[in-house]
Amino acid sequence: MPEVIMYSTAVCPYCVAAKNFLKSRGLGYQEVRVDTDPAARALMMERTRRTSVPQIFINGTHVGGYEELVALDRSGGLAPLVEASP
Repeated sequence: MPEVIMYSTAVCPYCVAAKNFLKSRGLGYQEVRVDTDPAARALMMERTRRTSVPQIFINGTHVGGYEELVALDRSGGLAPLVEASP
């Protein structure tokens, strides 16, 4: 199973869309809530240089947000990333 980490907040519609997308692809994920954990937000910003959510990592590779996740899938890049060893 691939390691999927998603930084998110409770009220983010793109986070909900990303969760639903990942579920539709049969992928589980570890959710890191940055709205309740300032240290997690700081780590997310350090790792991504972004402040927006969601921020998604698959097997250690930063995918980006929801729109980048969907674009990666449409371009055929998601399956190889998911299948790679973490």
